[in-house]
Amino acid sequence: MSEEEEKKQQNIDKELDKAETSEVTQAKSHGEILKEQICEGQEVYKRSTSSILLSSLTAGLEIGFSYLLMCSMFYYYTDKVPEEGLFKILAFVYPLGFILVVLGQSILFTEQTSLLTLPVLNRQRDLMSLLRLWGLVILGNLIGGYLMGMVLIWIGPKLGIFDHETIVAIGEHVAHYESWVIVVSAILAGWMMGLLSWLITSSKDTISRIFIIFLITATMAFTGLHHSIIGNIEIFSAMIVGSEVTFPEYLRVQSLALLGNAIGGAFFVALLKYRAFVFNVKDY
Repeated sequence: MSEEEEKKQQNIDKELDKAETSEVTQAKSHGEILKEQICEGQEVYKRSTSSILLSSLTAGLEIGFSYLLMCSMFYYYTDKVPEEGLFKILAFVYPLGFILVVLGQSILFTEQTSLLTLPVLNRQRDLMSLLRLWGLVILGNLIGGYLMGMVLIWIGPKLGIFDHETIVAIGEHVAHYESWVIVVSAILAGWMMGLLSWLITSSKDTISRIFIIFLITATMAFTGLHHSIIGNIEIFSAMIVGSEVTFPEYLRVQSLALLGNAIGGAFFVALLKYRAFVFNVKDY
C-alpha cells in the first residue's frame, strides 16, 4: 500500500470511528450501519473453522423449513389453482426459513456475502481469507441442504403432505431456464439478500426485522429469482426422486446461482455501499 493510500485508509477509519450509536428514536446513519457491518463481518472471520461449518450447516438445515411449507402448499392447492398461480402463492411461505436463519444468527451464504466482503474492502482482511470463508459457508449450507432434502423426500409422502411429483415440479421450475437468465436472476437475488443484511443492521427491533425479511424474500419468491441455498434443496431433491433434473443440470444451475449471488452481494451491495461512504471522506 502506498503512502497516499495508507493516509486515505486512515481517514476512512477515522470517519468510521466517529459513527456513534444513535438514540432509539433516530435512524442510523450510513456510517453507523457500515461500521456495524464491518464489525459483524470481522467477528465471523475470528470464529473457528468448526464453528463456521456448524453454523452454516445449521443454516442449510433451517432454510429447509421454507421448502417443507412450499411443497405442502403446492401439493394442497394443485387441483385448486393453476400451476402458474401456485408458484406465486408459495411466496407467502417462502420467508419462513429465512426468518429462522437470520434471527437465529446462523451463517447463510447469501446474507453474509456482502457482510464478509466489507472487511476486505476496508483492508482489514485479504481476498484469500474471504474466499476461504465463502468456501466454508457454502460447504456447510449445501451439506445442510442435502440432509434436509433427504429427510423431506422421505417424510413428505409418509405424512401425506406432498408427493414426489410435487418435488419434481418445483425442481423443474427452478432449473428449466437458460444459463444467462439464471446468472442475472441470481445477481438480483444476491443484491436483494445483501440489502436484507444492510437493512437488518439498520433496524432496531425484532418486528421490523421480520417485516424486512418477509418483504425481501417474498419478493424473491414471487418473481422467481434464483437463490443458491434454498434452490440447492429444490433442485437436489428433484434430482434424487425423478429423472427430469439430471446431475449435470444440477451442477449447472447450482454453480451459476452461487456465482450470481456472490456478484450481487459483493458488488452491488458491499462495494457500492462502501464506495458511497469512501467518496464522502476527505483526503486531508
